[in-house]
Amino acid sequence: MDILRLATAGSVDDGKSTLIGRLLYDSKAIFEDQLAAVERTSRERGEDFTNLALLTDGLRAEREQGITIDVAYRYFATPRRKFIIADTPGHIQYTRNMVTGASTADLAIVLVDARNGLTEQSRRHAFLATLLRVPHLVLAINKMDLVDYSVDVFEQISEEFTAFAAKLEIGDLTFIPISALHGDNVVQRSSNMPWYDGPSLLHHLEHVHIASDRNLIDVRFPVQYVIRPHQATDPELHDYRGYAGQLAGGVLKPGDELMHLPSGLTTRVSRIDTPHGPAAEAFAPMSVTLLVDDDLDVSRGDMFCRPHNRPVVTQDIEAMVCWMADTRVLTPQSRLLVKHTTRTVKAIVRDLQYRLNVNTLHRDEAATELSLNEIGRVTLRLTQPVFCDPYQRNRLTGGLILIDEATGATVGAAMITDSR
Repeated sequence: MDILRLATAGSVDDGKSTLIGRLLYDSKAIFEDQLAAVERTSRERGEDFTNLALLTDGLRAEREQGITIDVAYRYFATPRRKFIIADTPGHIQYTRNMVTGASTADLAIVLVDARNGLTEQSRRHAFLATLLRVPHLVLAINKMDLVDYSVDVFEQISEEFTAFAAKLEIGDLTFIPISALHGDNVVQRSSNMPWYDGPSLLHHLEHVHIASDRNLIDVRFPVQYVIRPHQATDPELHDYRGYAGQLAGGVLKPGDELMHLPSGLTTRVSRIDTPHGPAAEAFAPMSVTLLVDDDLDVSRGDMFCRPHNRPVVTQDIEAMVCWMADTRVLTPQSRLLVKHTTRTVKAIVRDLQYRLNVNTLHRDEAATELSLNEIGRVTLRLTQPVFCDPYQRNRLTGGLILIDEATGATVGAAMITDSR
């Protein structure tokens, strides 16, 4: 059974937490005591309905303020698929939280209040989802019950968003009218909207095709750990040398030719080990241990690829950065650590090309710094080469984490746009 990772986003009060609560409730993914606690809290707050948003707004500060602050992860399953939901905050001051939640998502749900239509925040969330190359986007037009389930409202918002989406690179866009509070078109199709002939939200989530979203063409295997069980008593394991890691792209089988980077030496796969024993093949994003025919000098941070399909080996990178630090700003000449796949190197910011206004998409080329939650394009110079691809080709080999040298804290996330 495969796993769909999805992120939800929307303005404050658009109903994200209620929608997730409805998905959990209607798919029988919550326990009776959880439901009883939510019903009790709803009564204490004087509400005449069961407030399903309380299932996800887990922090006390969130419940008190009625907003979502942190990225909350929720899990549920149906007979067709497992789901991991990242409930991300909507407010601009939590842009970094949304970037964190959407960075690994296969699908993003952007909620829009049918009464308000598209807002600045709706556009910003859609832009961030496309910046992070989330392959599938659902615009869930919520609170349809408050506009009398009007087809005109639904079509107007859909047309407006389609016009805006033309400026973005959206691979798959779907519009679904819902009422999270009443459950219309969330798990079951609603009789209140006979004009809508599409699937319910859950049906769409169960059937959206995600296998082809992963890069199964470019073999990329960053080495995370070299396994040498020196103390093994089994004679077969005495000379065991395996390279453990997560396959970031492509498909591998025993006998396939590989090139080791940075040495450039070639070898062949002799065996692929998994926790369940040897495998006939491995594909992204499986975590496996590779054994190869030749005795190579391999260490953490190295990479295996195909001899005629190599990543870019470079020390100069252009990237879109989301700055996440509230204790310092990013400026030209800033010194950082860069973590790329399993390799960590020192870097300096050579240039800040522009700061991007995520609401208007305007580029401020006069900007001299990036502060908390701001996004811009930078040029980085690394002290050692990395083996990378553009982020739009491979999110794993095209993504960077920026780290403060002094504290070890994560201060930014970056998407490689170009490398030389």
